[in-house]
Amino acid sequence: MPTTKHILVYSDSLTWGIVPTTRQRLPFERRWPGVLYAELNAGGDERVRLTEDCLNGRRTAFDDPYKPGRNALNGVQQVIEAQSPLDLVIVLLGTNDFPSMHDHRPWHSATGTGALINAIRTAPIEPGMPVPPILVVAPPQLDNPRGPIGPKFEGGDLASRGLAEALRRVSEETGCAFFDSNTATTSSKRDGVHLDADQHETLGKAIAPLVAELLANNTTL
Repeated sequence: MPTTKHILVYSDSLTWGIVPTTRQRLPFERRWPGVLYAELNAGGDERVRLTEDCLNGRRTAFDDPYKPGRNALNGVQQVIEAQSPLDLVIVLLGTNDFPSMHDHRPWHSATGTGALINAIRTAPIEPGMPVPPILVVAPPQLDNPRGPIGPKFEGGDLASRGLAEALRRVSEETGCAFFDSNTATTSSKRDGVHLDADQHETLGKAIAPLVAELLANNTTL
């Protein structure tokens, strides 16, 4: 019997599956990790196990002045330790680095992702367990944030322009795989920040071939 592969998705509300303009959550099978899981396990056998660790408001390496625990660096090594052994870690972060209360630019966010990559790779996993390869996914570009979340992200669409390219550079410099979600989807048509249900499905299916390839190669990137 082949060994079941284990993926960890470390992300924010775009992956948690918040329904735009509400505080509701899409069910697992409609969130992009659930779609990815179904694509990788098509045929009935569970060849891949997927664990989500996704927190609304999570930033790459910055604190939220209003909500504690949103700095992705805080606790990530314990998450890696707890979920190991892992065959792949997928990181989709960056949107929450651009709220109106901060003056961040793409370099700041991408550098935060770089720090997160280093933290994942140096987590205190048990002897003999592999250091997992990492896939960095650039979030869809903010697009005129509106609705209840609009004031939080006012100006974020301008401040974050160039984030995908900055994340691509960091991925190349650190030897990580990279996927730009903007090649598959846009941000929500309802709030310009999150993902609508059909966009979750599109992203999950678009990313599946790359994830399957990374798992098949089973090498440290």
